[in-house]
This record gives sequence, C-alpha cells and structure tokens, in this order.
Amino acid sequence: MGVGIALGALLYRFAPHRGEPQGLYYQVPLRLGRFLFWVGIPLSIIGFMRRADLSGNLYLAPVVAWGAILLGLGCSRLWLSVHQVSWSRPTQGSFSLAAMLGNTGYIGYPVVLLLPQLGVSVFGWALFYDALGTLLGSYGLGAILAAEMGGRPQSPLDLTGARPGMRQWLSRLRAVGQNPIILAFGLGLWLKTIALPAWLDSALYQLAWVIVVLSLVLMGLRMQQLRSWQHVHRATAAVAIKMLVLPLAVGLALTALGVDGPARLVMILQAGMPCAFSNLVLAEAYDLDRDLSVACVGLSSASLLFTLPLWLWAFSGE
Repeated sequence: MGVGIALGALLYRFAPHRGEPQGLYYQVPLRLGRFLFWVGIPLSIIGFMRRADLSGNLYLAPVVAWGAILLGLGCSRLWLSVHQVSWSRPTQGSFSLAAMLGNTGYIGYPVVLLLPQLGVSVFGWALFYDALGTLLGSYGLGAILAAEMGGRPQSPLDLTGARPGMRQWLSRLRAVGQNPIILAFGLGLWLKTIALPAWLDSALYQLAWVIVVLSLVLMGLRMQQLRSWQHVHRATAAVAIKMLVLPLAVGLALTALGVDGPARLVMILQAGMPCAFSNLVLAEAYDLDRDLSVACVGLSSASLLFTLPLWLWAFSGE
C-alpha cells in the first residue's frame, strides 16, 4: 500500500495534466481498478481456490457476513435516533452504508492471505464471506437503502405500477449474478474438481499473488487521492461501528457458538475491514453524501493499522 501512496504522490507531482481526468494521476488507478475488477481479482480467486480448503462449514461465512451487515445497519439507525441528528436523508444514507459494508475484497483478501496465522488454506472462508455476503449486500440491500435515502426525488409510477427507481435497483441486483467475482467463484469451484497441468496450476497461483500486490498498490493510489477530510467528525461514529462494534460482536458470537481457530479469525477480520469502496459507487449513483462516504473510507482505511493488531491479539488463540 505504501508503494501505491508513493506512486500516487509522484504522479501528482510530475505527471502531465495532473488536475485533469485524462491525466495519469487519475487514469492509472482508474485503469488498474478496471483491470483488477474484470480480470485480476477473478483470476486470483481461481488461483487461490485450487489450494484453499473448502471443506467444513463454509456456509457459516455468508451467514455471519449478513448478520454483521444487518447489525451495522441497526446500530447506525440506533445511533442516529439516539443522537437525534438533523442530517439530511442522503447524509444518513451514507452514514448507514459506511457502518454496514466493508472492503472484504481489495483489502480483505490480501490481509487474510498475507497473515502468517491464516494464509491460502483458509482463503475459502474469506471468499465465501465476500462473494455471498458483502458483494450481495452492497448491490442488493445497499442499493435498496441508497435508493430510499438518496437525494433524487422519487419517480412517479409508470403504467406497470413500478417506479423507474425500483427498476434501477432491481437491475443492479440482477447484475450481481453477472459480476466477474461471482462468475469466478462458480468457475473456481468447478475447476477445483479438474486436474490441470502442473505448469498451468503453478502459473495461476503465481499470478494470484501478483494480483494481491497490485490490489495493495491500488489501495495506496486511492488513499493518496482522498481529499474530503472535513467530515471526519461525522465519519468517526460510522467507522467505530464498522471497525469496532461489528468485529467484536462477531468474535463474541462465534466464540459463544464454539467456533474458534483460523475460521473465526478470518470472519472477525472480514467483519472489521474498512468501509467499502462500493459505498462511493452507491453515493454517486443515488446522490448520497459523497464527502461523508469519502471521509469514512479514508478514516477507516487509516484505522486498520490500529484495529488489525487488536483483533489479532484478542482472537488469535484457540
């Protein structure tokens, strides 16, 4: 991630047209992000799945993910109600999304893969948590909430009795099934049952690690571009819910259910990932509070440096 921050600073200082959308400062992370979304992350999922242990109760991961998402939504609404804030509905929507949804892909995958306590063998837990939990939550429940809280006026009913806005989020929900991560998830499950040539299997695995590095570089580039820090006082509560309340609740609940070891740690860490970049996409699409969404992403990403050691210390044991 530090390499990405340094690269972003160099591009901002020396690249031509640095303040314009066509300049390298904006185009490099944009094109890298598109490559990772459509090609890189799907290939890494396939590569790591061939070595991941997919036995055991992996179905528990998306159940925990949805429990954390709903708990985040509930806590955010409770906080807004108790403090009786006079924020606009778009600001409240961005606040709730930040408390609900985490970056379990671009950050969650590398964290799980690179930690010596975890690694490739438990990657399946992170994958199921993200693909069947966070991803569906972001463009399913997240899109519904954004449509309800967005700044755009509600559209009138058409002749079929459905609002265009409703058709929009239903279309987004259908698009989840066409998401390359979901497609790679299914393809990886199928390829795991097939014996590939040793050279191809090794190449996929090595390429998967390259994608992990590129994902961290992209996160650094995006972090370097964050500028909206004036809403940090509002973002603090949402980030505290996302990165403290949710992983603690998940950890205590799993411990009470008798779940321990690496599987528990993976789900705790995924629950405590920084606010998702998909929140920025939803904020743009539904006219939510963009500045608050950016502040939440930036503050939560910086907070990971402090919360990650905390959860490792608290829940690394059996």
